[in-house]
Amino acid sequence: MLPSVPGRSAAIVAGAALTIAVALSGCTSSTPAPAGTGDSLIAVVCSTDVYGDIAAVIGGDRVEVSSILTDPTRDPHSFEGSARVQLNLSKAEVVIKNGGGYDDWVDTLLAGANNPDAILINAVDVSGFDQKPASGQFNEHVFYSFTAMGRLADTLAKEFSTLRPDAASSFTGNAEGFKASLAGLIARTDEIKDMFAGTGVAVTEPVPGYLTEAAGLVNKTPEGFSAAIEVGTDIPPAVLADTLALFSSKSVTVLLYNEQTSGPQTEQVLAAAKVAGVSVVPVRETLPADTDYLTWMSTNVAALKTSLGG
Repeated sequence: MLPSVPGRSAAIVAGAALTIAVALSGCTSSTPAPAGTGDSLIAVVCSTDVYGDIAAVIGGDRVEVSSILTDPTRDPHSFEGSARVQLNLSKAEVVIKNGGGYDDWVDTLLAGANNPDAILINAVDVSGFDQKPASGQFNEHVFYSFTAMGRLADTLAKEFSTLRPDAASSFTGNAEGFKASLAGLIARTDEIKDMFAGTGVAVTEPVPGYLTEAAGLVNKTPEGFSAAIEVGTDIPPAVLADTLALFSSKSVTVLLYNEQTSGPQTEQVLAAAKVAGVSVVPVRETLPADTDYLTWMSTNVAALKTSLGG
């Protein structure tokens, strides 16, 4: 859930430098040739700039990418779109959505765009994750899973290659380079797991869940708290009290705080963490300004490790 108050991410760390070259290769430019020709750029429309950046990296100079949501104040769960968005979708050869209930409006807009030939890629479906886990509610924020984004990269390379076979080797090479950077992030996450597995953390929303799970951390937040924040409902007083007690009792070492969500109850939790001396790691759902996906995630991993004492 994204409310009306934008935030700022942690500063980019030096370790992110290894990923920048790969991400920059996805920058697109120029005006495409007429759609449908072998020499034209592939028109790609993505639900958020997270997927727009990844698509640009894989497609390189053979794609023209537009992202629907780039404003961190917009809520992807309730976004409705506009005539301009629908026009872009009507011209798209490839459409990328998150899926899992995160951006269902893409399906509605695409249906209205009368573009049945567009290839629709659902990142949640591509991830291979069980969308009905026995343990509880599915976490649709798969862009925090490096494994899932590696699978997405392979899918994009395959689909782009189908549309422009002459550039297949380029798409495949770009995907391999992107996955190599992801492998570096996975290795760094494994280091956190080796050092801090079992450490308790709290979250205001399940947004970074795939990252904390990969790092071996234990989310001790009452399920009712993060679920209520995500859907925008009031938190029961008892649930809020249990959440605040995590900090006063030092049951958690880190609070992962969705800086794009602001409200009296999340601010109360943030204040409790600061009073208790619990480290706070800001997380978000769209790219920070002037930052690519790989650099953003490298920053997240570094901030998490530092907050744990690594």
